[in-house]
Amino acid sequence: MKPRKEKNFIGILFECCNVYRRIYINQDGNAYEGRCPTCYGKVTVTIGPEGTDQRFFKAR
Repeated sequence: MKPRKEKNFIGILFECCNVYRRIYINQDGNAYEGRCPTCYGKVTVTIGPEGTDQRFFKAR
């Protein structure tokens, strides 16, 4: 059995549909990208040099 590789993620509350979801870092490693599982609204959170320690966000 292979060891499980942990993926980087942040938590997003999609306020459009009141749904919580994890979104994961993209292949380029420069943003977290995901979609609302209900209405498919897209969210992109850019990773920058200033950064934040916050792991949970709200998207409208």
